[in-house]
Amino acid sequence: MLAILAAHAVATLLAPLLVHRWGRAAFYPLALVPLGSLVWVALNWPAPGPGRTVNVSWVPELSMDITLRFDALAAIMSVLVLGIGALVLFYCADYFQHHDGKNEKRLPSFAAELVAFSGAMFGLVTSDNMLVLYVFWEITTVLSFLLVGHYAERATSRRAATQALLVTTFGGLAMLVGIIVLGNMTGTYLLSELIADPPTGTAASVALVLILVGALSKSAIVPMHFWLPGAMAAPTPVSAYLHAAAMVKAGAYLIARMTPGFADAPVWRPTILTLGLLTMLVAGWRAIREYDLKLVLAFGTVSQLGLIVVMVGAGGSEMMLAGLAMLCAHAMFKASLFMVVGIIDHATGTRDIRRLAWLGDRSRPLLIIATGATASMAAIPPFFGFVAKEADLETVLHSPTLGGAAPFVLAGIVVGSVLTTAYSLRFLFGAFGRKGLPKPSVRVAEMHRPEIAFMIPPGVLAFAGLLFGLWPAGLGHALEGYANTVPNPTGYVADYHLALWHGFGIPLALSVLVLTAGTVLYVGRGRWRRTRLEFLPLVNADRVYDRVLRAADVMSVRLTAVTQRGSIPATQSVILATLVLVPITVLALGARDRPDLQLWDSPPQVVVGLLMLAAALAATVMRNRLAAVLLVGVTGYGCGAIFAFHGAPDLALTQFLVETLTLVVFVLVLRNLPAETGGADIKRFRLPRAVLALSVGATVTCLAAFAMAARSGRPIAELLPDAAYLRGHGSNTVNVLLVDIRAWDTMGEIAVLLVAATGVASLVFRNRRFGAAPRVADAGQPDIGQFAAVSRNSPAAGEITWLRGSGLRDPRNRSLVLEVATRLIFPVMMVLSAYFFFAGHNTPGGGFAGGLMAGLALVLRYLAGGRYELGETLPLDAGKILGAGLTLAAGTATASLLFGAPALSSALIEIDVPVLGTVKFVTALFFDLGVYLIVVGLVLDVLRSLGARIDEEIAENQRAAVRSR
Repeated sequence: MLAILAAHAVATLLAPLLVHRWGRAAFYPLALVPLGSLVWVALNWPAPGPGRTVNVSWVPELSMDITLRFDALAAIMSVLVLGIGALVLFYCADYFQHHDGKNEKRLPSFAAELVAFSGAMFGLVTSDNMLVLYVFWEITTVLSFLLVGHYAERATSRRAATQALLVTTFGGLAMLVGIIVLGNMTGTYLLSELIADPPTGTAASVALVLILVGALSKSAIVPMHFWLPGAMAAPTPVSAYLHAAAMVKAGAYLIARMTPGFADAPVWRPTILTLGLLTMLVAGWRAIREYDLKLVLAFGTVSQLGLIVVMVGAGGSEMMLAGLAMLCAHAMFKASLFMVVGIIDHATGTRDIRRLAWLGDRSRPLLIIATGATASMAAIPPFFGFVAKEADLETVLHSPTLGGAAPFVLAGIVVGSVLTTAYSLRFLFGAFGRKGLPKPSVRVAEMHRPEIAFMIPPGVLAFAGLLFGLWPAGLGHALEGYANTVPNPTGYVADYHLALWHGFGIPLALSVLVLTAGTVLYVGRGRWRRTRLEFLPLVNADRVYDRVLRAADVMSVRLTAVTQRGSIPATQSVILATLVLVPITVLALGARDRPDLQLWDSPPQVVVGLLMLAAALAATVMRNRLAAVLLVGVTGYGCGAIFAFHGAPDLALTQFLVETLTLVVFVLVLRNLPAETGGADIKRFRLPRAVLALSVGATVTCLAAFAMAARSGRPIAELLPDAAYLRGHGSNTVNVLLVDIRAWDTMGEIAVLLVAATGVASLVFRNRRFGAAPRVADAGQPDIGQFAAVSRNSPAAGEITWLRGSGLRDPRNRSLVLEVATRLIFPVMMVLSAYFFFAGHNTPGGGFAGGLMAGLALVLRYLAGGRYELGETLPLDAGKILGAGLTLAAGTATASLLFGAPALSSALIEIDVPVLGTVKFVTALFFDLGVYLIVVGLVLDVLRSLGARIDEEIAENQRAAVRSR
């Protein structure tokens, strides 16, 4: 099973290259991946029972071990996913030949997405861990979004893709909450264990409803059914695979998987029966009113998904057997019919049944294939669709689990089946009939005859429907392997088996009634129109969706108008007031322990604390902005000193470096602001601001004190040194914590840093986001004349240039002392940066501190030499440095998985080096290098945007002012 997932992953990576090299012919070798996987499934078909399991430790702390289970149900679904997936990939080679395949720019990505979807669906149906199942579930959602929106230049495709994404993602998030609730209740996330010992109670019922929301949204059940017809904007292979055989079956699969344990839960059966039957009737009625062949099939798919969900979710082994039979039959005939529609579309250029006449006469092979698949859809013997429909009627009629609801369920299925017969006839005669015309329609007359190879995939599925109709025992035996695991009421003995002929009885009579009534409904459709019954008012869920989105847009605009008024102080006040009110209210109303406060440990702490208080108070009354920033910096440096007094030199070092860099950024920003704030601004709302500031400080202090008092166990800080040394192979606890023990946190933090850098630069560079800082060569020779007026009085102006970029600066902004000091100090800072990086695992430092030191070295170079000196010092694109750092950090996580270790875990490598002896090397160094690069890239991006870019604007303004004079 892991090999199948790996094969699909490799094929996904190779697909763009193969398509770029071979064009549409690359779909043939790509089809071998699911085909070869199908062979493995057939050779390793599981025996009845729990099946075989595979477990790989992934993220055990989050209960996300990769646990795969291959039982009868997983095998059945794998055959559908892999078998039809291989046929669809084979079909794509001819489909894109007739669909401007040579000019299809997105074909490489399309091939990769389709192969990836096959692998994701296989992972979904074999996952026993519900959290891993959810991961695959959402992968299929994202891939569906990409595939449905394949023709991104079309507004209909973009809308359909977004609609499918929103609906199924909403359902998936609801399902995730339900999964977490069940997992917390039972202590396990394994489906097999949950089903063996299902939880009960109100919380379990709520969790089941949430999981059903996800399953029903995925399978397009009312009221979340409208996304599937809209998804017909996708290419036909996508409709044949995702929307007939694979993705929409995921919800039905999950229901079938959970039915053995939860069918008797109070909310399970009423929800499934009500929504399933309503879906079958509403969608069936819509199908007989459509003129687009794909929409007829789409609404028919929604209708039959409702039937499948009813059968697999009602409980009982016989109904499960009938439901799985219908699931397989539907996958075969509906995937075949979607492919037939694709062939019709490419042969005639239309899918509108009003423009098709005599198509059956022009393409007999296509007519035969479509007739076979449609006959199975309409449940006409001897096709497998008839066998499945007979099983549905028989098992519902005698179901021991439905009780008094059986007559209503049976009536709903009969009425829905009448509609199925009607839209099946509408599809077949609408596409292939003569319609009373003496000659073919214009579209049909000008059509090109489809090649035989193009018709092989739908022909195989249509033939499979006939084969299993004549020999249902071959498939029935496989389906019974799972159906027999579903418990029946005590005393009930299940003895129903799939067969083409069960003799005369009520099911056969109902089948005859359904076919007769459906035929009458189709033949008399003209009279139905005259009675206006065809336009029976039904709630259009698509319009409801649009109204909900519009209402959400209006609400968001109004809410934003209230909360985001364009005032930064107002926004900050709301945030800080929330920080004060919510925690203090909860703390006042809840239980709490009395804190034991110790204000200081030594006299130096008191001195530093008083300095910090004095600086903070002075910053509140200072009108000069630069002075206020420097005073705020004093509080930061004081905090670093407190860290040092407490024996945390690593934290102190980081605090000093961060504070210094922050001061530089503040100074760069302040250049565009007035030197002093107005007196009116300081006096405005002085009392409320003072109250808010004191409240925030008091709140943070109280929360820290009460949080420390609430501790009842051993502090984790006491365990960290040993864990860092024994598990992380490092003596510097802080650095090991960042790059090993809590590396996931660091991943999130560096991602935030990258986003922040991108956001700042995007605000400054409105037109061109990426690039490197300017170099001396970009500026050419400096205009000496522009500096002539000041060069005589500038001690820094001379023939000697200590920094290359400083020669292009205004002499008034140059400092000879600073330039000389920079030439001397810069190499030392870079060496110190490298030392921090390499020695940080055992001594104070690390990638973050080393990156900060390198960033400060760049800052010094920029301050001394200007924007051109920055480009000379590091002539690289900041965006590429950031990307390289993030790639290296994420690659470290992936590499751990490839070696069978948890993500972001590190290993110790010992190498014997002559003379030096044994050298120990920790693989976390690669992750630390990613952190180092991201910090350096962030500093470079800030200097390039807030520094070099603003320098350029200031210079332009000065030149404009000179020209105006």
